[in-house]
This record gives sequence, structure tokens and C-alpha cells, in this order.
Amino acid sequence: MYWAKIRWMIEMNYRELKDELGLDHFEGRSYRGWLSHVVLTLVAFLFLTVERLRNKSEYLFDPP
Repeated sequence: MYWAKIRWMIEMNYRELKDELGLDHFEGRSYRGWLSHVVLTLVAFLFLTVERLRNKSEYLFDPP
């Protein structure tokens, strides 16, 4: 059951990256451009994840 939950979480995160943050919208031709797009998308995802954790009643770290 644990692995099913982990897989579900990964699929939900991937869907959010594609649908809401535009991971699949890159139309360039170079590897460097694709890599920049992926890195910026992951940074945006990290920011949203940290904000969600901060808004929970029991978050892991205090905001600065």
C-alpha cells in the first residue's frame, strides 16, 4: 500500500508540473534551452510546495 501512495503522489506532482506550470510547453530546439525551461519549472514547483507547507498548521520549518 505504501508504494501505491508514493506512485500516486509522483503522478499528481507530474500532472501539476505539466498542467499548471507548463512543463510540456517548451518548443525550442536546443538542449540548453530545454534544460533552462525544466530547471525554472522545477524551481516554481519547489516554491509552490514550500508555500503549501508553510500554510499548513504543522509545517516543517518557520518562515524567515
